[in-house]
Amino acid sequence: MRAHSEYNVGARGRRVHDRRRWDPDDADPEPVPDDVPSPYESLAQPYGQLAHPQGRAGNGSRGHGHGHTHHARTQEFVSHGRPSAYRRGLSRWQVTVVAAVILALLITILALIVSRGGPGWPASVATVQAEAGRACQNPDVASEPAQVDFACAKPTRQILWIFALMMSGNNPNFADATTGRMGLEPITPTQGGEIAWSLNLHHPYNPTNPIDSLAVAARAINNIIGGATLTSGNGTPVVQQGLESSAANCVRYTGSAALDSRQGFPSLCARPVTTLAGEAALVGDVYLKWFVGAGPQAAQDAAVLFENADSPGDPQVQAILRKLTGSRPAA
Repeated sequence: MRAHSEYNVGARGRRVHDRRRWDPDDADPEPVPDDVPSPYESLAQPYGQLAHPQGRAGNGSRGHGHGHTHHARTQEFVSHGRPSAYRRGLSRWQVTVVAAVILALLITILALIVSRGGPGWPASVATVQAEAGRACQNPDVASEPAQVDFACAKPTRQILWIFALMMSGNNPNFADATTGRMGLEPITPTQGGEIAWSLNLHHPYNPTNPIDSLAVAARAINNIIGGATLTSGNGTPVVQQGLESSAANCVRYTGSAALDSRQGFPSLCARPVTTLAGEAALVGDVYLKWFVGAGPQAAQDAAVLFENADSPGDPQVQAILRKLTGSRPAA
């Protein structure tokens, strides 16, 4: 019994502590150093830390790495499966992100379709808006001497391109043989030349140049509203009153009849014009003064377009645009 017990202990000890490489041609197996893991220990190593499949190098011993390679491949199959094995699909979070991206794309496409399909201003309006911005850089467009600048103030600058749309179809080469009016904002060459002189333009006035035409129009509109002090033929100043020089008009524009009056200056409404309704009423009156012979309906159309500058889809706006298409300026 004792001998049998010793045999068992010795056998186990050789398997655990005296690990040897087995070679069927070697009668005395070679001991394996302790720092080389056994095939069974290799299976317990995490993926990526398996023993190198080749045998020891540089010590003259024969390589016996086939067993390690076999167990490494087995461990890889256990941990990751075969290359053709089933892979896990998208997570719930990934599905949510993909769905959100697709939804945003569909909304963008729908918005583009709606925006393109809806009614809007003619394409030429954007061109005239940019040209008006350049024309309004002239520092002399305000009326003299009261310095009223309704035409180029950003909240009310749409009066320029609205008048150009109504009176010339946004065509800088517009010419009316009957009245002699020319340019984007039609005015007679004589009138335009006089106003251009007061604007200190750096080159002769050209009514078919959109920048010149719009700058002259801005100064003329501001003079109509704020009045001007002119010099008569004999050299004496003449005060020319504007639309805001009337107490009745000031009630329509500002809600107050109060006026500010100064010697040598045109009278002005004491309160500023701040409401959209008051501005629209002023625009309609300017159109009647600006385009001699214009009727009340044309003035009302100008006021409607001004009020709805940001709403080209308004039914009234679309009706006016249809009326203007292919027609002469409303007069």
